[in-house]
Amino acid sequence: MNIMKVLGVMAVALIVGALILGGCVKSGYDKSVTLDENVNSAWAQVENQLQRRFDLIPNLQATVKGLAGQEKEIFLGVANARKAYFQANTVGQKAKAATGFESALSRLLVLKENYPELKSNQGFMSLMVQLEGTENRVAVERKRYNDAVSAVNKFTRTFMGRLYCSLSGVEEAEYFKVSEEAKTAPKVDFSTPGGAS
Repeated sequence: MNIMKVLGVMAVALIVGALILGGCVKSGYDKSVTLDENVNSAWAQVENQLQRRFDLIPNLQATVKGLAGQEKEIFLGVANARKAYFQANTVGQKAKAATGFESALSRLLVLKENYPELKSNQGFMSLMVQLEGTENRVAVERKRYNDAVSAVNKFTRTFMGRLYCSLSGVEEAEYFKVSEEAKTAPKVDFSTPGGAS
């Protein structure tokens, strides 16, 4: 009779232990999936804002081209950077292409300093206001994305987090970093028209 009681208590303890362990595994698994989805969602928002930026560029480029058409090298740089973004396949490639685009775009925007008629063009100024708003949105979404990446990366580096992430197939995510070229301000040369580089 005592053996039956002991076996019953052991069975209950095993069942309770299994339920607790299962709950912990489920909770950790769910957390890793949630963190991964947060990264994916944040990246989608970054892409939405980048797409908004890319949609504005043809209009801005056409406006500038009409007034400063001789700056073919700058227009080609913007077009190539835009093309590189849409050909990129991974987050890292897209982030690199987006920062390359920012560098090309900054050279395009420097033209307004060399061509005063751009500053007086209402279409150009309206596009500039929209672009500035978009750049602010890109910066906000980039920060949110990097915050989500930080959360998932911290979790994947913990002992149990690594286990849960391996179970759910979640890997460390890649930060959206600014390239070294994008950190350098474009040079402005006021000596001759077309002196921006």
